[in-house]
Amino acid sequence: MISGQVVEKENIISPESFEKQIAEIQQEPVLLEIKDLKISYSIQKNFWGKTIRQFDAVNGVDLIIRKGETLGLVGESGCGKTSLGKAIVGLNEYSHGTILYQGKSIRDMNREEKQKYTREVQMIFQDPYSSLNPALQIGKAIIEPMVVHGLLNTHERIAKMESLLLQVGLLPEHAHRYPHEFSGGQRQRICIARALALQPKLLICDESVSALDVSVQAQILNLLLELREAFNLSYLFISHDLGVVKHISQHIAVMNQGLLVEYQDANALYHSPQNTYTQKLLAASM
Repeated sequence: MISGQVVEKENIISPESFEKQIAEIQQEPVLLEIKDLKISYSIQKNFWGKTIRQFDAVNGVDLIIRKGETLGLVGESGCGKTSLGKAIVGLNEYSHGTILYQGKSIRDMNREEKQKYTREVQMIFQDPYSSLNPALQIGKAIIEPMVVHGLLNTHERIAKMESLLLQVGLLPEHAHRYPHEFSGGQRQRICIARALALQPKLLICDESVSALDVSVQAQILNLLLELREAFNLSYLFISHDLGVVKHISQHIAVMNQGLLVEYQDANALYHSPQNTYTQKLLAASM
């Protein structure tokens, strides 16, 4: 395996700094807004193909993500958080509600607006190995989205790819290696670099550290914090573990059985959770 280049460090934010951060975030424009979102899956159809039983994975969720903000979305497996994340990037259909990006419904976007949206809103998945083509060198994997979207010329793409590898803690000479030659944490860094290749404004991180060792989780979380500052990114950070999102989120939303049961700034939620389900999640993370 190739050795990592990032040294773990602890991120400690004082209550005063956190309050200042929250105040600054509140002044930023809304990047993404979700209104009364509902996502249902058919679980039984009749002879004519009409749904007669369905499962409501997401049931009337409202969320706001501002520019530069990290919103933690927490809940147990099956609560609907991944379904919501996939709906944002267009991998899931939603049956009701609205997803607004910079004030415009994604369903009302024309072709050019939709293409811009798919560049600016990227998703990083739980399993980095299944997200990468095992037969494709990682440098080519990072360049590929730029080619698809017609960004930059050949020389500029190579330079950007090498720069992104450095920014995620790898080296330019790693570009000619294949995914199986890297550890799980390093593969997740590669997936992050690939997402950043399109200069996104919002990253949907779906359980992006849950498959990693605890020490590697800390490294990836620290990297995401650094990249948030460097690229002025916003995150929707999806996790089943409240402990994981503690030091990365300004606000935290808690989902249970498709419903949003609590939505507070991170400090308030950790010190005085209002919902019984949130209290149980918090106790389990300690």
